[in-house]
Amino acid sequence: MKWLWVVAFVAPACTVPYNGTGDRDNGDRARCAPQHSPLGTEVLLQCPGGLAEWRWGGTVLGTSPAPGLALPNASLAHEGNYSCHHPGTGETWATICLRLGYPPSPPAIECWATSYPQAVNCSWALTPDPLLDTDFVATYRHGTDTGECERTGPRSCSFGDLQVFSLTPYVVNVTAVNPLGIASGILPFLLENIIKPDPPEDLRVSPIPGETTKLLLEWSPPASWPFPEYFPLKYHLRYTRDNDSVPTTIGPFEPTSHILTDVEPGTLHHIQVAAKEVADFGESSAWSPPASGTPWEGP
Repeated sequence: MKWLWVVAFVAPACTVPYNGTGDRDNGDRARCAPQHSPLGTEVLLQCPGGLAEWRWGGTVLGTSPAPGLALPNASLAHEGNYSCHHPGTGETWATICLRLGYPPSPPAIECWATSYPQAVNCSWALTPDPLLDTDFVATYRHGTDTGECERTGPRSCSFGDLQVFSLTPYVVNVTAVNPLGIASGILPFLLENIIKPDPPEDLRVSPIPGETTKLLLEWSPPASWPFPEYFPLKYHLRYTRDNDSVPTTIGPFEPTSHILTDVEPGTLHHIQVAAKEVADFGESSAWSPPASGTPWEGP
């Protein structure tokens, strides 16, 4: 039989409950050595004695000869706290906390700038999920300048002090580390190419007195876009009539208001607005939450 030898990583001790069959000399809690192993492989739980009785929590699994207990094709159902004992006296020889998962894959990184030119936000994902506690180190480089991408969440970070219109790309590096391995991913980009504003805010739809086929639309730039007078945005609108599933999209417009013409009299209209950097850099924002209104219907 081909054995899989697993190196245990240092971690806080786990415990197994006292089961009343010889563990009392070790106290009600026995120190537990962590063992991390890949899912779907054959895992060997080693015991320092020879022939040993194995228990999983409070369940007796039977006896196994040296070097230990083999778990073929280990699945998440095999996770837990194992202990090996003298088959006659029940003396505890070793306890093992088995945790299963995967080594990390290279992180898939996405970066965008909602508050251009002040900050870049990045997030990353691992496929498949390692299922084990995984630490991340996130850094960025711009030419010879390097810095730490400040963590904003378990799998996200942000950095500032940016140089706009630079022809030198920024490079973000995220390294994932868990007990089964280490992997890094990088994302190079020019700052202007990752601009993605937040959606516009405070969209208002108002009837125009005396106009039965028009609606006044007004909105504000996203609050996260700090300098709209120096870095203007352009806007697209999309709207549907009540019970109409096919939206109509118009634009772009640079003002933050627009009169929608040729609307159907007496019909409720649902409108959304999206923003993009005026020189067409980067991506459009997501659509704003919808606002609704009906044209003027007379006194």
